[in-house]
Amino acid sequence: MGESCPKCSAATISKGTAEPWCPDCEWNLDRFEAQNRRPEIGWRWVDRRLFRAAYWLTERQHAELTGEPVAARSASAARIVTVAVSVLLLAAVAALLVTGIWLLLYDFFTPVNLIGALMIAVAVFLRPRLGGLDGRAERLDRGTAPTLFAVIERVAGAVGAPTPDVVLLDAERNAYTSTIGLRRRRVLCLGAPLWAVLDPQERVALLGHELGHFVNGDVRRGLVTQAARTTLARVSYLLRPERGAGIVEIIVEFLGRIASQLFLWLHLLLLWTSMRDSQRAEYRADELAARAAGTDAAIRMLDQFLFGDALDTVVRREARAGHGSAAWSAAGRQSLTRLAPEVPAFRQLSRRTEVSLFASHPPVGLRSGLLAARAAQPAAVVVTELEQARMDEELAAHYERVRRELAAATW
Repeated sequence: MGESCPKCSAATISKGTAEPWCPDCEWNLDRFEAQNRRPEIGWRWVDRRLFRAAYWLTERQHAELTGEPVAARSASAARIVTVAVSVLLLAAVAALLVTGIWLLLYDFFTPVNLIGALMIAVAVFLRPRLGGLDGRAERLDRGTAPTLFAVIERVAGAVGAPTPDVVLLDAERNAYTSTIGLRRRRVLCLGAPLWAVLDPQERVALLGHELGHFVNGDVRRGLVTQAARTTLARVSYLLRPERGAGIVEIIVEFLGRIASQLFLWLHLLLLWTSMRDSQRAEYRADELAARAAGTDAAIRMLDQFLFGDALDTVVRREARAGHGSAAWSAAGRQSLTRLAPEVPAFRQLSRRTEVSLFASHPPVGLRSGLLAARAAQPAAVVVTELEQARMDEELAAHYERVRRELAAATW
């Protein structure tokens, strides 16, 4: 039991090395702890102010969304700014490319050709990337995993999302979706250490959330808006000068550093703006997870991420001992049962430790809290224990490959 809260006299609590806070009135929950956070800029006084801004923005967004459904594509200020700036940046890159081609062809064998070639090279460097498949992940197919693909289709139908074109399995304790290539193929990747530990309805919730990203209007996922997340940072990199020795080189270096830093700060400002809309999209994906699996299962699935390090440790321990996915699941469920009394405290603490202007996801505690504040939804898709067993049987060879990878990895 901690000391008394100076505001409401309730007993304060703490977890690990975190500074105490009051679980009742939330006194000191917004405390900046440099020792428990990854530096964002590197200057503590700047990081502290950025944390304060991120905390306020994140809490305000959560309060605004409580009690009302999250629109898939709302015309928020963050979305409008991100799209508008992305269009301008793409237009600038296209103009650079066209001008470079014109100068390259204007008059052969003159210095102008070199300028044109340089402009073309810069435009190619700044171009949007189409993405590709992760070479470390293993591709699954319907022929060997029919039950999994059938469940994916049912969940996609429940949330109104298209089915993925590619399904992958990797060794990360995570899951993600992306859209890649000229044909914009939709990719779903499931992390085996996470998938194996989830119960049947939690798996439905995970699929509902990830497939929901295909329809939740996340501004990060558009080909056009990719420019907002990458172009200015690449310009900053190009302008970063080499260290010079002479007076002219020193002056050029000084001016180059100023220009590089200016574009870097513009990049960070645009990134921080786009993350506001991305966090809103995550709340929308959580709502779709609740629609597919039921609210209770969606909250349980989210709460697992409060204890990611602990669950990752037990899964790796079992993998090193030569045990397969069944042992991962049993050990993980045992850990979750033991940690269940800690959930309310870690939900609160996540609002301190996970908040950031760079974060694409809201803190887990706010996400589960938003679902709990809404009317409970029944499951639209129900997966039985038998179906779960079939899925695991179909993935047995893939689990074994992941087990060997986890066993060989250094801690």
